[in-house]
Amino acid sequence: MNNFQSGTNRTQSNKILKHMVIQRWQSVLLFITVVAMAAFSLLSLGQIQLPDFTLDFTALGFYIEGISTNGSASGYYMYTLPLFIVSIMSAIIPLINIFLFRNLRLQKSLCLIGIMFILAAVSIGCGYGYCTFAETHVSWSSLIIAPLIAIIATIMAYSRINSDQKMLKAVDRIR
Repeated sequence: MNNFQSGTNRTQSNKILKHMVIQRWQSVLLFITVVAMAAFSLLSLGQIQLPDFTLDFTALGFYIEGISTNGSASGYYMYTLPLFIVSIMSAIIPLINIFLFRNLRLQKSLCLIGIMFILAAVSIGCGYGYCTFAETHVSWSSLIIAPLIAIIATIMAYSRINSDQKMLKAVDRIR
């Protein structure tokens, strides 16, 4: 009977080890979210053509492109700190979430909060891009899809965390 019980314990241990491998996938997915939103926060989101000059649109603000040689304006034309703060937070939350693998419930909550921050960053970015300058055209960069990639990766991580939580409950019932 002891051999049978030790065999059962080994089977449960193998299931728990497989669970740890799944946890790595969640970390990879959350890291993809971190990279996508960090790129969104730090790189150019697009350009806006004004009559006198072109503005480079980043999460930090609108930057006048080119080097001034005749004394005209250069540097940041307008700061967009709310967009920058929300987009950086949408990168920091999943980074923190990677290290909370022992608390699945908190991980799930932070995934949902992270998705809300990503959606807020997209909304604020669209607001600044389309509503700041009247009758201008925004040429968005391909980086504008980074929040979509981040949302998909976060949803996939959430579903993996959820399945891990169910697996742990099943193992606890067996014990």
